[in-house]
Amino acid sequence: MPSGPTILSSGELLVEFVSHRKGCGLETISEFSGPYPSGAPAIFIDQAARMGATTGFFGTVGKDGFGRTLVGRLKDDGVDISGIATDPDKTTGTAFVSYYEDGSRTFIFHLKGTAAEEITFSPDALPAGDLILHVSAASLGAPKLRTVILQAVEAVLARGGRISCDPNARPELMRDDEARQALEQIVDQSWCLMPSTSDLGFLFPGLDEDAAVEKMLSAKAEIIALKRGGDGATVISGDQRHDFRAHKVEELDPTGAGDGFCGTFVGLLAQGVPLVEAGRRANAAGAIAVTRRGPMEGNSTPEEIDAFLARGEA
Repeated sequence: MPSGPTILSSGELLVEFVSHRKGCGLETISEFSGPYPSGAPAIFIDQAARMGATTGFFGTVGKDGFGRTLVGRLKDDGVDISGIATDPDKTTGTAFVSYYEDGSRTFIFHLKGTAAEEITFSPDALPAGDLILHVSAASLGAPKLRTVILQAVEAVLARGGRISCDPNARPELMRDDEARQALEQIVDQSWCLMPSTSDLGFLFPGLDEDAAVEKMLSAKAEIIALKRGGDGATVISGDQRHDFRAHKVEELDPTGAGDGFCGTFVGLLAQGVPLVEAGRRANAAGAIAVTRRGPMEGNSTPEEIDAFLARGEA
């Protein structure tokens, strides 16, 4: 049976369609595959559940095939879906992504006016016991999602719970000052922060990496995990610092890899796994994720991580 606090997340639930042709920029005809279950907080919570953590999600889908595939995937992987509502009058959100040869990507999101925006939250819906609420900043760009997430943060902190945050400052989703202010507020209240190195410039303009880390640790954060993409990862807590080399893999689809890293890391920490081991396994999970097409398809099981590490692919 899973042990430790319940990990919760909330935000957008959507499906994604991925172009198989690089360089098309979503401008020319191309073959696509999907619908792949997606949404940064959903990818995170699915991976945390796969790691054996007790998990739950708050969100809304449409009464359609996209919504059913999303909810079905989360349920099958062990997420408590009692907090996911179905709106019969709105469709499930969608996203389209295309890649370039240099690894960069273009997104088109359809979230406004979809079921994702009909999300509701009540503190009474929080489960009993210790709580960790994970926030993906990608969700803060939508005003309705942002309001609910801030309400959930307040409720969890009032219960003595903890906040983990991926400052996933995706420019396609964070276009206003309110989103940035909400992100800064949540960063200041977080126990565990898991930025990518590219997030540091957005959060702390003008500061180098060491100064940015010190800034985060001077607030409430006890644990920092720096995701370095193709250069591995670093985890820091107190006098501990662990640097993990990148794994040599063939990248197919990097979308969702950071969320998988975070889900592995927090999911294992919540179960009492030591920092260095949680970081090592999260680093491996991120590497596995980029080898599979589809954001949530990149999520892995403990057994798959074991096998990957046993092969010594570093």
